[in-house]
Amino acid sequence: MIKTTGSYAILLLLLLLNACSSQQGRYQQNNDSTPTRLPNAAELRDATPRKERPSRGGNRDYQVRGKHYQVLTSADNFSQSGIASWYGKKFHGHLTSNGEIYDMYAMSAAHKNLPLPTYAKVTNVKNNKSVIVRVNDRGPFHQDRIIDLSYSAAYKLDMLKTGTAEVKITAIRDFTPVTRQPLVVKTKPGSGAKLASGDYIQVLATKNQTLAKNTANALATLYQQNVIYPQQDGIFRIRIGPLDAQTATHAILATLKKTGYPNAYLLR
Repeated sequence: MIKTTGSYAILLLLLLLNACSSQQGRYQQNNDSTPTRLPNAAELRDATPRKERPSRGGNRDYQVRGKHYQVLTSADNFSQSGIASWYGKKFHGHLTSNGEIYDMYAMSAAHKNLPLPTYAKVTNVKNNKSVIVRVNDRGPFHQDRIIDLSYSAAYKLDMLKTGTAEVKITAIRDFTPVTRQPLVVKTKPGSGAKLASGDYIQVLATKNQTLAKNTANALATLYQQNVIYPQQDGIFRIRIGPLDAQTATHAILATLKKTGYPNAYLLR
């Protein structure tokens, strides 16, 4: 009796697994899709390169669809040019090749041959925007593509509209900490200082100097950008900038509008 019950239970389990597999396979979606929200400022920060031990998974030669792939023993002096793509909602929350969980908002990427993990700088050749990612997955398994980027990384490279972009990949092997310069430039009250050339985001205008100062410091820390608060006619105007071409200006602006600064606007 016990044997029969166990057999039925196993058969039922196999039928359920087969039904799930036939409907969705490994993932909950048949096709990839775009997330419902934009990356926030913290999610747009580059990955911080650091020395790590090779992952316990994903670092052996492997085979996909009958094709063999060889994993490099080192990323030293590695560089590559070609087409990048990105992967999003379909794969979010599922295992990567090295056993981690894929987060489409993290600065990560998939590569066919680089050791896992590897930190790499990826530059969009068309607009010269760049991002630093942590490679922790395998793919893309399309002959004409060399790297699959996370949603946040693709957003920062401004390649979501086209879906792909011509890029250059350079592996990072120098893990020397970068010393950051002070981010907040404190313009003297009453100076009415002329802005340096470039784009700015005006966040807030206030007569309260303490509020202006505290807001500027908080924004500089959060967005890792220069923030000023020049005063003119008794009004302090908190501005992020000047912003260079590689900064995700519109992403920062969109995030500001959703997080307590609805009147923020781009100042050119």
